[in-house]
Parts: sequence; structure tokens; C-alpha cells
Amino acid sequence: MVIILQRVFKYFWYKPCCIILLLLPASLFAQQDTTKKLKEVKISSAIPKLQAITPFQSISSSDFGMYSALTVADAIRDFAGVNIKDYGGIGGIKTASVRGFGANHTGILYDGIAINDAENGQVDLSKLNLNGVQQITLYNAQPDNILTPAQSFASASVIAIKTIQPNLTADKPYEVLLGVNGGSFGLINPYLQWQQRISNRWSFTVNSYLENANGKYKYKNELNDSTQTRNNADVSDQQADGALYWTKNDSNKFNLHVNYYNSDRGLPSAVLPVSHERLWNNNWFLQSGYEHTWDDGLQLLVNAKLSREYTRYRDPDFLNSQGGLDDRYTQRELYQSTALAYHFTSNWEASYSADFSFTDLGASSPIGSIYKYAYPSRFTLLNVLVSKLTLGRWLFQGDLLQTYVNEQVKEGTATPAKNNWSPTLMASFRPLKNNDLQLRAFYKDIFREPTFDEQYFFAINGSRNLKPEYTKQYDLGFTYRKGLEGLLDYLSFTADGYYNKVTNKIVAIPTQNLEITSITNLGKVRIEGTDIGLKTQTKLNNGWRESLSVNYSYQYAVDVDKNTAYYLQQIAYTPKNTVALNAGADYKDMGLYFNQIIASSRYYLGQSNPGIGGDYMNGYAVSDLSFIYKLTIANKRAVFSAHAQNLFNENYVIVRSFPMPGRSYLLSFQITI
Repeated sequence: MVIILQRVFKYFWYKPCCIILLLLPASLFAQQDTTKKLKEVKISSAIPKLQAITPFQSISSSDFGMYSALTVADAIRDFAGVNIKDYGGIGGIKTASVRGFGANHTGILYDGIAINDAENGQVDLSKLNLNGVQQITLYNAQPDNILTPAQSFASASVIAIKTIQPNLTADKPYEVLLGVNGGSFGLINPYLQWQQRISNRWSFTVNSYLENANGKYKYKNELNDSTQTRNNADVSDQQADGALYWTKNDSNKFNLHVNYYNSDRGLPSAVLPVSHERLWNNNWFLQSGYEHTWDDGLQLLVNAKLSREYTRYRDPDFLNSQGGLDDRYTQRELYQSTALAYHFTSNWEASYSADFSFTDLGASSPIGSIYKYAYPSRFTLLNVLVSKLTLGRWLFQGDLLQTYVNEQVKEGTATPAKNNWSPTLMASFRPLKNNDLQLRAFYKDIFREPTFDEQYFFAINGSRNLKPEYTKQYDLGFTYRKGLEGLLDYLSFTADGYYNKVTNKIVAIPTQNLEITSITNLGKVRIEGTDIGLKTQTKLNNGWRESLSVNYSYQYAVDVDKNTAYYLQQIAYTPKNTVALNAGADYKDMGLYFNQIIASSRYYLGQSNPGIGGDYMNGYAVSDLSFIYKLTIANKRAVFSAHAQNLFNENYVIVRSFPMPGRSYLLSFQITI
């Protein structure tokens, strides 16, 4: 089966016309539509949406400036339960873990389709610029929409990125947004967004940006208490993103999305004054989706994606007989998903989704062969059956996910095929007639397949035969929202307590040979935590309005494997307490916003040894200040903003020996034509 898919994959890879036919569902052209056009209903309310059956947190494009956000990592760092691992600087790699699970358990959806990285399993959020993003939503467990690809159910948590779609009229068939960001570290970042209405049914959006920065910043070296300059942190990247939309009505629509990303950046070493490591990325993907709803309630969703990711890593100082490293990797993926949903009754609906993907990873080096490289490929099949039932004020949902994984290698021995079943059960209850209060609970069982790097990279016998990580999540919480009549416009409050377990935790253990790290299944992790969120704002009074948002997270995440030296010790890079606060004041077209993140101390090896030579890391408090002014120039809408990041020049690190920048400044201007 895998051999056949490999041949099909290679055929379609070199036949672009066939790819386009694959991505364009035949029903788009052949099917006669019999659906009824739905009337548009616009609802405007300042009160946040009541939480779904699972906890979620969301931020929209109108709020990005309040948080001094340029990337997806910046936008979600204030979310409760989120821990951003940041290697510092504009081009520094940034990954997100949620509720102590690690970045490998965080799924990233881009307009409903997953961004996968079979090589190392972690998506670098610094590469996801906010230009063209309309909304970002973090779901614990999974999204609440049951008509969605099976990949949406296959992670412990999901970050869903929704891009801007044209909403234009015949009177104004286009909209062009021009902008530029500039500031510290030599940053210059111009960007363009073009929305165009072609006809009543067709429209497109194009987003592009350029980013260049030298990345140099001062930091305090904790080893000798001296002030040094961070070098080799420069970045030069470009991105172009285009989307074509066809909409007959709300029940019959299609989209085609193309994305290209190219970058060249330096990788500063751990507090070394000089580093010559470089990283190049050249990625593109083509994805499409088609959705149709029939009069009898049957819904169809078809998605497809083809992607290629090229990575080159160069380290001329690496000590080996080849005179350094110059490794080049090419990862290609073919993905297809079909989902069906049906309303059996007004209060009961069910869905079935089936996804398959084929991924292969090639490698080469012009200065020598890559040691023990397996050249792996992976076929993944996901099937999920979901049912949702409403009984009065009760809402129940359950799903069963089947995951089948089969791998092949050119060198060494492939791991055996795996077949796993993962159940999820959820329930919510609204005890009040006005539905302002909601109680909720869920249980989710999921597993993570080892990445190609974990399973095959530097493996002595071709494969390490690692077991998948199995996770169990338990959550109990409530959400309350209320529109108020006095000074405050509304009050929104959420609180969730959770208990997570990880079995067969994959860990890396240093050996005497620093080039070959031992990766094995060693640990079990228990995570007990609480997420609390508060949001409110005052009523508009003489042009003034104040807002406040506070998120608090507590995580007690410990290794419970008695056979390790880390027994009952907090896992690495996990602070027990984190607070994120954003307070703002608006006056007519101006706004001033203060944002602060406070994280308690943590450990970088999980040994919880604060003494000399231990792995203790100090806590930190980082503050940002943003000023936003909306104005009109020649009857065109414009926005000017100024940001001071790390306002009090805090000297801190998130990843040990990778110091974060001190105080920096950012100026932004954009105009809409």
C-alpha cells in the first residue's frame, strides 16, 4: 500500500495539472445547486461569546496592536495555559506548549488544514506573520465544530488561524492596505494586502511582506556579569500568500490557497560572542477546500493539500572530518480529507471524517553523507466518528478517533505499523435561564507518534523503536458572562481545573558522545493545573472607554516515574505560576495599552536543584506599552502605532543561555485605499 502511494505521490508531484484537478472537487463544476440562499443576519455585541463545550481563547486582528504582536507567537503569549519557548531576537525560533504537554502536542490549523512537520513535530510560530490573519483561537482538546477534518481531533490542543476573506460590494470592488513596521534591531517590515471582488461569486486576497533586521541587541551575560551584544541574529524573510474564493451562497463555497515563505537567518549560539550557524527555509503549500450543505441537512467538507518544506542548516565550526555541517532536508506531504455531517433531528447531529497523508523526508549534504540517515516516509490514516446531542440545557459530545501509521525507510529498519483508538467525551450544562452561566467537563485520550528526528536521526541501528506518547486529559470548569447596566459594559469570567497524564514520555539523555544523544521512552508526567480568565470593559462615556483582561495559570507538572532521578520534580521550562495582564484606555480615535507577563521561576533540566551548578532559572516580569491612533488622510483610513517592548529593560531568559532583548521600540503605519 505504501509503495503504491509513493508512486502516486511522485506522479502528482511532477504533474501540476493533475494536482490542480485533485484540489478542485468535481462537484464544484458538475453539481447543480438546490440549496436555499440564506439571508445575512448581522449581530453586534461587545459581550464576549459564551465558551463552547471545551475551553477556548481567541484574539482578533483588531486587538493585535494592543499586544504589540507581529507573529502568532506574540498574539497567543497572553493566553492562559500557554508557554512560549522563545530563543530570543526577531528571528529566534518560537514554539508553544499548552497545559504542560509540550509543543509536539499542539496542533496548528491554517484555515482549517493542519500545518505538519513530521521531521521534528514542532511548528516555528515566528514564521507565521500576522499580516492577513483575521483571528486566532486556541482550543483545549479540539474545536467545537464537528464538520472538520480528522486532524482537528488528533492533538491535545489546537491553535486555529483564520485568514481574512474579502467582504466587498459592487460599489467598492477592491481594497488595498499598505503598511510598514520599523524599529529596533534594524527592523524594516513593509507589507501589502489586496482584496478584490471579481464577480458576485468570485473574489481573491493577496498578502505579502518583506522583513529585514540585523538582530543585534545588548544583553547581560550572567556568567561574568558583563554587557555584550547579541550577534548572528539577523533575519531576512519574504512571504506571499494568495487565496481565491468562490461563494454561491453560505451553503455552497470553495477556496484555493497558495502560500510561499523564504528566509535566511542567523542562529546565535548559547551566550557565545561569535556564532556562524545559519538556517535557510524555502517552503510552499497549496491547499483547497469545498463545502456544501443540502436541504435535508447533509453537509460535505472536502480539503486537500500539497506542501514542500526545504531546510538548510550550516555550521562551519562543527568539529568533524568534513569541516563542519551543511545539512539539507526536503519534506513533502500529500494530504486529503473528506468529512460528512448530518442532522438526524433538530437536537442531534453526527459526523464522520477520514484523512490520509503521505510524507517523505529526504536529506543531503554537499560536504559528506549524513550519519545513519534513514530517508523515512510515513503514511497516516485518520478516521473519526463524532456525535453531538442537545437535551434541554445539556449538551453532550463524543468522538472516537482511529489512527493508523505505517512507515518505510531506505536505510535501516522501519518501526512497525501502529493502530490506535482514542476516545473523547464532553458535556456542558447551562443552569440559568438566561444562559449566562455554563458548566463543562471533558475527557480526551490521544497519542503522539515519534517524529522522524526522534525515531531515526543518529539512531545506531536505523530505528530506536520508540513507543508513542499516550496522553489523557481531564477538565472541569465553568464560564460566566453578563451584560451590566452600571459603569461596566460586561463581565466575563472563566475558570478550569485540569488533570493531565503522559505515558511513555520521550526524553533525550546526553551521552559521552555529544554528537549522538540517546532518545528513549523513560518518563511519566502528571500535570495538575488551573486556568482563570477575567475580561471586562467600561461603557463608552464622553469618548472614553477602559478595558481590562487578566489570565492566570497554575501548573504543577512533575515526573512520576520512580525509576528516574527526576521523580516528583517539576518538568523543564514549566513555571508553576503565570499571569498575563492587559489594560487599556481609549479616547475617541486614540488608545493606550499596557501589557505585562509575569512568570515564576522554573528549571531547565527538571532536577529542581537551585544550588550552585543547579538548573534553577529566575522568574521574570516583562511589560509592553502600545499607543494606537486612527486617522483619516485624504478620505483614506490610516492607523499609526508606537510600541515600547520590555518597557523596564528586564534582563531575562526563557530558554537557558539564550538571552532575550532588552527595551526595544517599534513604529507602525498603515493606510487603506
